[in-house]
Amino acid sequence: MRGEGAKSSAYLRATAFSMTQLLIFTDIDGTLIDFATYSYAETAATVTAVVQRQIPLILCSSKTRVEQEVLRQILGVADPFIVENGSAIFMTADGRPPSYDKIELGISAAVIRAALTAVRQETGLAFHGYSDLSVGEVAQITGLDEAAAARAQQREYSETIVTPLASETLSQLEAALAAQGLAIVSGGKFYTVMGAGADKGAAVQRLIALYREQYSDVVTIGLGDSANDAPLLTAVDYGYLLQKPGGVWQEMDVAGVARVAAVGPAGWRQVVAQWLAN
Repeated sequence: MRGEGAKSSAYLRATAFSMTQLLIFTDIDGTLIDFATYSYAETAATVTAVVQRQIPLILCSSKTRVEQEVLRQILGVADPFIVENGSAIFMTADGRPPSYDKIELGISAAVIRAALTAVRQETGLAFHGYSDLSVGEVAQITGLDEAAAARAQQREYSETIVTPLASETLSQLEAALAAQGLAIVSGGKFYTVMGAGADKGAAVQRLIALYREQYSDVVTIGLGDSANDAPLLTAVDYGYLLQKPGGVWQEMDVAGVARVAAVGPAGWRQVVAQWLAN
């Protein structure tokens, strides 16, 4: 894939410390952080324990690179991370931060926005994405402050659709986007439009392959709560589906996934703490 080079493996070699390695892949919204408040308070201590044990904690989210950079800095996480629903993998390069090596699986946001304009014209469907809105409007819709809303708008490989879509409209939009080489997936709150060749599972598999070049044995776990996490949970050895607010699980057909009887961050803390104890 574009941008993949020797430095990708070099980063992992530099962080290798044993022949058997646990990798934790995690969604963010509604999983690592609270669905409504975006608080990381409930998981922060467990994250610290993971970091102290030098276990890679790999964020895998629809969030942008700049959004994840802020959270990574707050939590003290320096491992590779996956952005915009698997559209790209970033890892620190052999240079001054924020210099990255990257593996790009998706296509540019500019191409996606142009395709969405064409789809609107061809189908007559009315929908709005982040790029159609002001920072203030995104803040109002999401509950983010304006600085965080601005980071959410800095999409490099996707577009977020905020308009609620009835099932018939969604099916029509899916077909029109497929003709443009695009896919649409549902997250916890909104929809993400991205290149058809990108998803969380594809990115997770690429990163696992890099780690397996460095370790004789790799054990992987994944945590998520929404439909767009299904590829992630499929790609790992042990997948955990956390409850959404209200104590319900996302409907998904993923063989072997464990349903955790706890909402979001509470379930995340429970699962990861058990792995640390073992």
